[in-house]
Amino acid sequence: MDNLSSVMGALSHPSRRAILARLSQGPARVTQIAEPFDMSLNAVSKHLKVLEGAGLVERERQGREHLIAVRAAPLREVSEWVSEYERLWSTHLDRVERYFKEKRKAK
Repeated sequence: MDNLSSVMGALSHPSRRAILARLSQGPARVTQIAEPFDMSLNAVSKHLKVLEGAGLVERERQGREHLIAVRAAPLREVSEWVSEYERLWSTHLDRVERYFKEKRKAK
């Protein structure tokens, strides 16, 4: 699987997006990340493994604790991919706008 597919797959689950949003505020321990979620610690750990596999988070061991931090670099690749489609949509929307302006002038 290419990296973009791995990142997009990891981002496809709302809980993983929420975990990334939490980690965007700063690194946290697994137990801190799990607090607001209505799921087991094991389920949160599985989500973290998916994020880690996609390169979206990194884990640092501090004794027995694991500190998890977000890695934003893979999101850049997603942003670049999406921006190609943004240009496409902008072009189409510009055409639609011109169409309606011309139609208004014709009235």
